[in-house]
Amino acid sequence: MFAAGQAVGVPVRTPQQERSRATQARLLEATVECLVERGWSGTTTTVVATMAGVSRGAQLHHYPTKASLVMAAVEHLAERRAEEIRTEAAAIPPGPQRLDGVVDMLAAAFTGPLYMAALEVWIAARTDPELRAALVPLEARVGREMHRLTVELLGADERNPGVREAIQATLDLLRGLGVANLLSDDTARRTALLAAWKRQLATLL
Repeated sequence: MFAAGQAVGVPVRTPQQERSRATQARLLEATVECLVERGWSGTTTTVVATMAGVSRGAQLHHYPTKASLVMAAVEHLAERRAEEIRTEAAAIPPGPQRLDGVVDMLAAAFTGPLYMAALEVWIAARTDPELRAALVPLEARVGREMHRLTVELLGADERNPGVREAIQATLDLLRGLGVANLLSDDTARRTALLAAWKRQLATLL
């Protein structure tokens, strides 16, 4: 017999499953925080477990290697970034100024701590074959999702000539400006470039 209110065919998580999910979430959040604060070299499974308040055994059970932990964290990171972008975009009113607001919001996302954490992993993957092999397909999927999200937020119609390329150029520009901002405050130059690009983008869309 099914308990009152329990939907037929819907799996019910046990307390153990809930604890396991909570443990994984703490580990992934701690990994992102560690990448931001300590960089790739300072991010170790031991440090992450300590930051997450999780035993070393529990960490090894869920993510037996640093690569598996970081890959899970990168995916978690992408989901967090997309969720934050959607939430912020909902507050941008429709109208002629929406394009400016969306581009500014995306530019902020590409200079924020979550993007910095992702960059740490990309740089490490350049010389780590195992990490690179795992990261390339994941980042390709994340890139497609970011492109789709940008199209949605701008209300763009990719059936029109040049629109798909304009969206991709926007994302590539924002990624590059984010990297340029790593070592010094590049706000003034970034603001001028974005103002010029927004005018071009409005014409292309």
